[in-house]
Amino acid sequence: MDELLIVKKLQLFVIPIAVSLMTVIFGYVLRNILFSRLSHWAGRTKTDADDIVIAATKGPFIIWCLMLGIYFGLEISELPEHWVGIAGKVLLVLGVISVTLVLSNISTKFIKVYSAKVETALPVTSLTQNISRIIIFVIGLLIILNNLGISITPILATLGVGGLAVALALQDTLSNLFAGFHIIIARQVKVGDYIKLESGEEGYVTDINWRTTKIRMLPNNVVLVPNAKLTQAIITNYYLPDKEMAVLVNLGVHYNSDLAKVEKVTCEVAKEAMKEVTGGISDFEPFIRYHTFGDFSINFTVILRAKEFVDQYLIKHEFVKRLHERYKREGIIIPYPIRAINYEQEGTR
Repeated sequence: MDELLIVKKLQLFVIPIAVSLMTVIFGYVLRNILFSRLSHWAGRTKTDADDIVIAATKGPFIIWCLMLGIYFGLEISELPEHWVGIAGKVLLVLGVISVTLVLSNISTKFIKVYSAKVETALPVTSLTQNISRIIIFVIGLLIILNNLGISITPILATLGVGGLAVALALQDTLSNLFAGFHIIIARQVKVGDYIKLESGEEGYVTDINWRTTKIRMLPNNVVLVPNAKLTQAIITNYYLPDKEMAVLVNLGVHYNSDLAKVEKVTCEVAKEAMKEVTGGISDFEPFIRYHTFGDFSINFTVILRAKEFVDQYLIKHEFVKRLHERYKREGIIIPYPIRAINYEQEGTR
């Protein structure tokens, strides 16, 4: 009798636990062998897709093996059938959730890699990443409900009616959401661009989310602009059609100056600055254009070129220093502002 009782206990606990442990051990060994070969194979390919999938599934793989081991252990155990059924459904739900999380992680990384390599792809923003996650989570939820025997049709009908009421209550939020989609798809303003709004704020676009666009200004402050207002604003994008931009420096020299010499000396200094200053376009040929007979000087503009918007500040700084030193050596005079008073004319009044 005692032996039979011991055997029953073994069948009830020890054997299922042993099967679960053996499944986990086998899965661990399989994981090491499989992912070692996959990593070696992925290292020889040019695409990043295989690296993303391997990195995302390597960790959860052992958890899936553990869940599979528990399922096998429950199937051969002597536990009541309805308990086994409930445990099986719980494992199924947990499995679907874990697969959903893995797929969400993979899709987010795919969007980052794909957007970085393909010009026409959607830019990487929190909005595009969150939308991809939501779609995957909704699919995972529908799979869970379907496997639990819950009808999806009434839920979808309820969501449709409720969605109409929510849409009416959240008009401003939805307008910002769809405006965010418009901004992303139009690609006239992208993450990383340096823009200036008609209201005066300017800086780098750091993110476009479901409600606002974040702009980091040069003083390191962040401006939050509602997407709907951004689509209606007049914007200067300093990164379109490309990042390179002209840098204009306005100057003036004395009326007695040799203008040909001024042009030659100024262009030499400008060319030197273009080659030596960080952010300058080394192969660009600077030039000047005289344009005004001013009150006390002949005015002109020097045209330089910078790789992007913020580079202009250092270029102007170095160019002005070097030009001032060179003008002193060459005897070229930058006159002080002068105002002449006609005393005879004043005396007749």
